[in-house]
Amino acid sequence: MQSFRTELENPVVEQDIIDLEKKIRAFREGKIHDEKFRSLRLARGVYGQRQPGVQMVRIKLPFGKVTFQQLLRIADVSDEYASSNLHLTTRQDIQIHYVSLDRTPQLWAELERDDITLREACGNTVRNVTASPTAGIDPKEPFDVSPYAHAVYEFFLRNPICQEMGRKFKISFSSSDEDTAFSYIHDIGAIPKINDKGERGFKIALGGGLGAQPLLASIVEEFLPEDQLIPYIESVIRVFDRYGERNNRNKARLKYLIQKLGLEEVLRLTKEERIANKVKTYPINRDAIEAPVLPVTTTYPEVEITNPLRYEQWLATNVFEQKQKDFYGVFIKVPVGDLSTDTTRKLVEVLRPLVADEIRITQNQGLLLKYVRKEALPALYSGLTDLDLSAPGFDSPADVTTCPGTDTCNLGISNSMTLSKVLEDLIYNEYEEFIYNREIKIKISGCMNSCGQHGLAHIGFHGSSLKANGKVLPSVQVLLGGGTVGDGFGRAADKVVKVPAKRATLVLRAVLDDYKANSIADETFHNYYDRQGKDYFYHLLKPLANLENLTDDEFVDWGHQETFATAIGVGECAGVVIDLVATLLFESEEKMGWSDQSFAKGNWADSIYHAYNVMISSAKALLLDKGSNSSTQAGIIKEFDAQYIDKGEFELDGTFADLVLQINKNEPSEEFAVKYRAAAKEFLEASKAKREAVA
Repeated sequence: MQSFRTELENPVVEQDIIDLEKKIRAFREGKIHDEKFRSLRLARGVYGQRQPGVQMVRIKLPFGKVTFQQLLRIADVSDEYASSNLHLTTRQDIQIHYVSLDRTPQLWAELERDDITLREACGNTVRNVTASPTAGIDPKEPFDVSPYAHAVYEFFLRNPICQEMGRKFKISFSSSDEDTAFSYIHDIGAIPKINDKGERGFKIALGGGLGAQPLLASIVEEFLPEDQLIPYIESVIRVFDRYGERNNRNKARLKYLIQKLGLEEVLRLTKEERIANKVKTYPINRDAIEAPVLPVTTTYPEVEITNPLRYEQWLATNVFEQKQKDFYGVFIKVPVGDLSTDTTRKLVEVLRPLVADEIRITQNQGLLLKYVRKEALPALYSGLTDLDLSAPGFDSPADVTTCPGTDTCNLGISNSMTLSKVLEDLIYNEYEEFIYNREIKIKISGCMNSCGQHGLAHIGFHGSSLKANGKVLPSVQVLLGGGTVGDGFGRAADKVVKVPAKRATLVLRAVLDDYKANSIADETFHNYYDRQGKDYFYHLLKPLANLENLTDDEFVDWGHQETFATAIGVGECAGVVIDLVATLLFESEEKMGWSDQSFAKGNWADSIYHAYNVMISSAKALLLDKGSNSSTQAGIIKEFDAQYIDKGEFELDGTFADLVLQINKNEPSEEFAVKYRAAAKEFLEASKAKREAVA
């Protein structure tokens, strides 16, 4: 592997890539435990793929913003290192697949030339901060949330408080009360507000999440002043890091911590953490996001619209007036979120003279173009048509959200990508009137984990399996009635019935036919669903769950020719727990070095938090010798006192809790950093000595 020391201008990024290169080499040489290496690479956006020997690389694009040059750079990287395809995700990232692990440092270095990072795109970190794609041009927004999303992204990137949490942490910013960034399913969701004094702030939703057990967020702040946004998030993350589950990843999200401790206790602990915060107030630079470069062209070529009806449908469903006078936003529906690199380059060529140099990836795996003049719309439509990217019905039932499913994901049970295309074709061919419906959302996941957001769908499906005639049958769980209500509130979809996967089309027909026949004029799908009731839909769809009349074709999944067989790998959305004593003590020494580096730079809060982790890791190492594997940092603190201090097996001036929890009783000053670091070094050395004596 080549070195990148002289090739990158940013020394922090350069060191990140050099570290990854070294860790890969050490892993290949057997010097790093497999589980520890997995955790490390995930935090660098490198994710194991269903196919052995190759990786998926997730590219982190804060709030989905990407320029023409960045998009071209990603296309070049995909050609050189991956499969010449770009996959747009529901979290506004771009994923590329079939990457060799050994080439990921070079790949990362290539992306960084255009300010694109992999850092903390996966793993137990603060994931990509998402936002309404229309932020900045939304006619209904109180103000542009983009600078706030950007500030949160910058503040928590590489922040020591969120590098090794029990699981991932997700943050969203909606542009208005319509809540198009789904605040109610995030660990923290923010909705912009302006108070009676004209001041900016946010309504805060806390503790939401989808997954196999959807839980909706609670509204905890009606108006949080803008300068308190980042301090508040920091305090919540500190609580999650200390008290969150670490052994059982199925219970390791913030929503479960709130269930365990209670919302009021979590809020009390959050308030208690404020004293340790790096900042007590954090003014947001509202000008941090530069206005996009507008096209200089103001005259456009005459084009012939060969299908005027289709063009009118496109205008009605994919185009809207921006809050900026005389400009339009244009959505592009991207089937299953996939763009080939060849199409990507041709797309940029079409867009350059017609739209602003800023594209937003949308939560339903499409694209949003900005600052399009009315006169440019025919030329834009024509160019998109040539690339098969002008389909109408963006964000309608004809625009089905899907995860990759069994195409590449370890956890996929059934093929969600092909099913998505089949359902979209069904809408266009049999229910064309629904392309104008922006309320009903259809979403599919390849498993129960809701990467395709089926848990918030009006009509949702997730991959599953059934047994019939002694064989395994590809199936889908049907969910109904979920979706956004608005202003921080939403609905989790109900599980209604499980049917063979090949009958998903019959399910969709049955539901839409019933909606057309039995809904009241202007009745929303939510009201229609509530009026009929879950049991009504169970009986409506129950005949489709009958396994006594199966055909041979139904034992073959969508997009496949062979008989279905489940082949689920190990998921990597969460990191793993390392139980090796020597590894933990080695990590403690490494963290002590990070503490020293932060201290040398005057970053007292970072230095203190690294020192805190030194003591936690060291204590956990010694507890393993006692057969104790506590699932939280708070538990480690309590157990160390019970197993070592109370029994006189480890000498401290007071309890371990007294020592380590000084962190949330002192301001992060230089004086406290000196004292706390010294205590951490002394504890580390004593722990190593204790270990050596036992060994």
